[in-house]
Amino acid sequence: MEQQSLHIDRTIIDAILSGRLRPGMRLGEQELATLFHVSRTIVRQSLTRLEARGLVQVTARRGWFIVEPSVEEATAAFQARRAIESGILNTIDHVDPKAIAKLREHIARQREAISTGDVASRSHLLADFHVCLAESLGFFPLLDILNDLTARSLLFEALYQSTPDAACSCDDHERIVDLLEVGDCREAARVMITHISDIETNLTARIKHTPQLDLREALQISSPKT
Repeated sequence: MEQQSLHIDRTIIDAILSGRLRPGMRLGEQELATLFHVSRTIVRQSLTRLEARGLVQVTARRGWFIVEPSVEEATAAFQARRAIESGILNTIDHVDPKAIAKLREHIARQREAISTGDVASRSHLLADFHVCLAESLGFFPLLDILNDLTARSLLFEALYQSTPDAACSCDDHERIVDLLEVGDCREAARVMITHISDIETNLTARIKHTPQLDLREALQISSPKT
């Protein structure tokens, strides 16, 4: 029974991170039970776990549905990130070579996740780069704040960021590290502001123009043969 519900977890998470299950999409217990050939009890176990992870919500009126990140909340998070992250770069004059090496290793993992189509890993790594940058530069008091801000936008980005957008983000990260390596920290700050703004603009545009799939299609479950 547990393996069945864990399989439902993985399938739904994959559909969310791949962008097939959209924010606000309803997850009917009976429909899921039929699609996965299990009882509603097993479906409910899975959905309860996903709720604890912040991926789905349940209300008496709507039932279960994919969380719908607030555009206003995401915008506020992006605004805060622009101020904090550009501020970090504007207060330094040089970066230790060990920090540069650490950041380049992080970028290599980003590129690997993008090239292999690992959406979950790429989304996490692209967001984590900003925390890694602050840590590498020694801004430890800001780590909790940046962790919170990137966490707020992680699901938002995973839901809406395309592979080309992800590749562009990785390119921006590399450009920032290149500038830090040669000591042009002011230009790195400018690129960081543009980078965060571009992510926000692209995600907002994608929200407005992304159609919803039906549940069977989103979960990529084959229709029964007739």
